[in-house]
This record gives sequence, C-alpha cells and structure tokens, in this order.
Amino acid sequence: MTLVRQHLIDPEICIRCNTCEEICPSDAITHDDLNYVVDFNKCDFKSSCLPPCPTGAIDSFRMVAEPFSTADQFQWDVLPEDQGAGSDGSAPSDIPDDVARITAIATEGFGGQPMPPWSAAHPYVNIYTPDRPATGTIAGNLRLTDKNADVDIHHIVIDMGKTAFPYLEGQSIGILPPGVDEAGKPHHVRLYSVASPREGERAGHNNLALSIKRIEEDQDGKAVHGVASNFLCDLKRGAEIRITGPFGKTFLMPNEPDARIVMICTGTGAAPFRGMTERRRRRASLYGNGSMHLFFGARRRAELPYFGPLMKLPKDLIDVELAFSRETDTPKEYVQDRLRARADDVAALIQDENSYFFICGHKRMEEGVHDAFMDICAAHDLNWAHILPDLRDSGRFHVETYF
Repeated sequence: MTLVRQHLIDPEICIRCNTCEEICPSDAITHDDLNYVVDFNKCDFKSSCLPPCPTGAIDSFRMVAEPFSTADQFQWDVLPEDQGAGSDGSAPSDIPDDVARITAIATEGFGGQPMPPWSAAHPYVNIYTPDRPATGTIAGNLRLTDKNADVDIHHIVIDMGKTAFPYLEGQSIGILPPGVDEAGKPHHVRLYSVASPREGERAGHNNLALSIKRIEEDQDGKAVHGVASNFLCDLKRGAEIRITGPFGKTFLMPNEPDARIVMICTGTGAAPFRGMTERRRRRASLYGNGSMHLFFGARRRAELPYFGPLMKLPKDLIDVELAFSRETDTPKEYVQDRLRARADDVAALIQDENSYFFICGHKRMEEGVHDAFMDICAAHDLNWAHILPDLRDSGRFHVETYF
C-alpha cells in the first residue's frame, strides 16, 4: 500500500482564529461553521501557515492511502488515525527511513531518546520531505579553520527566502546532495544540526547556518570523499540546495530563565550549542539565575570552529573549558578531563534541578564522558547509575553523537 502525506488541522485544539486561512498563499485552507480544513489538491506544503498558528493545531500531518476530502474533514470532531503509524500507534512513519536510522544511532548513547525539557518551545518536525523539499540559497560560505589546519570546517549561511522554515535551537535539517550513488539511486539525506538561534543568523532575516566539516577520511584514517560535506563546502554564494526537515523533538533548549545549560562537544558538535548560546546572548536581560557551561574539545586551537567569537563572549554569559589533544604547548586533554578538573562544579550542577546536560559530537567521546560523570559522582557520594535515568526522564540529559 502506497501512502501519501496529508496536511490537516486538528479540530480539537483549533480556536478558529482564521490566521491560517488568511496567510495561506495557495488558498488551500477554508472553513465552515464547524471546522477549518485543508484541500489536499491545493496544498503546496510551503508551510506559511505553521508559525503564526497560536495553538499548534495547524501542525498536523497524516500518512494516508487516500487523501481525505474537505467534505470529510468538515465532519470531524477529532483527527483520524495515522495510517503510517507503527503497530503501537506511537511511531509515525512519515519521518524518512534515513532520518530515523541516523537519529536512532545518534541517540542510543546513555539510553536512547529522552523527554524534551519541560519549557522547550513546540518544535515543528518534517515539514519538508525528500519528495517535497524546501529550496534554500547559499548566502555565505566561510571557512572557519585556518587554511593550514588539517581540518576544513565551514560556516554556511542558507537564505530561505519567502519559504517558512521554523526551527529551534538543537534541531537538525536534512540536505539532499545532487546526483546518485554507486547503485544509481539518489543520495540519501544527510542530517546537520542548525548552528543558528531560532530567529536566524540575523533577526528579521529568514536564514540559518550550518557548521560543516569536509570529510576526506573515515574514522580509521582511510581516504574517503564525503558526498554531502564536500558538496556543501564547495558551494558558492547564490547556489541552491534542497532541504528537508526540520527534525528533532527532544534535543531542545530549555526556555526557563533559571536554566543552567551544560554543553559538552567536540568539533562541529558545537553547532547546536552556538545556536543556544546566541539565543541566550541576544536575550541576556530576560534571564535570571541561569547559566551556560561549555566543555569543548578539538585536536588543536586552529581546528576549533568559532574559536575567535567564542573567546569574545562575556564571561558572565558562558563559562568555557577548552580541551586540546594535539596542541604542542599544552598537556594532552579531552573534554572528560576538563569535566574532572571541574568536578565540584559539575557535581553541583548534577544535583541542581535547573541544570540540563547536552552532549554532541563524535561517538568516541561518549564512553569518556560517561566515565567522567561516574567518577565525579562517586567522589561526591552520588550514584550516577541512579541519577542518569532520572535526568533522562525529566528531560534534563540529551545525547546526539555520530560516527
């Protein structure tokens, strides 16, 4: 059975404010005395209606064998079942298989996908698909690392034009590289964390940024050619790319003023934390006793993305610990070593119910960070094995790591 994705409006939470109908550019939304509905044949998935909706009723999608007509929708009191859901009804299959596979790998560390922070904003997910991608235009492509550095990392700004693409700090987008693989099939989607705050690189401009490392060797040091990373790093200003997403429902920034955000990363794993830090920086006057703590690792200073801007951030905004494993003038260190060096502070953060922990980067860091937390807890009469499940269940511990 072939399923198609249909945009619908949830009648149970819609307040009939007419915002969606007024803003829809394709006149796909209409209403009667009972419901607001979406005409499948007119909807172009441009998603202009999503951000203005005050309740989230418009953020409803279903995988269906036969699209529901507007006549059907006018009769509803509740949304129908998602025909693409898993057997338990909890796992919608409209998330692309490639994305589901990557996400499962990324979140398996420390027990899988947790709850989101209770104060995180509502995320929009999978608005654009491989069949109906959004189109972005390269507005800038800046190499972040020194030309003599072994690592080539770029800061790429993508202009979304008039396309609605709402995202939150911590979410990812999918990039569809052009061409086909060795089997003659289109390249599968690649996921990249957004490196911008939710209002974009510049407030009032509909754009976002990515931190891209050019892949020229695999984890074993063998030469490879990263299809998507090389494609992105070589793009010139004005080039167009196809985008899916956004993705991610849990690795999200807490919004309460007193939140203490602990960020642990290596390399381009800093991308989501750049977005979180910039969000806090722009809204510093709104935060109370909250704080930000960054443990950032790289081989050398020259390979650390955003090193210059990071060093210029106010000390009362963010507490930064850097670890370099190949620098000639400093002892060899990894992020777990910096965690242990700040053991008293980390132990206090672990016990603070306003603290949120985020880990992002290469999978090789997971074991070391896990061991560091165990050691820190043991030295402070705490039991990490008991604490970790509580942190996850309360939406305060998040891991996204990749090979």
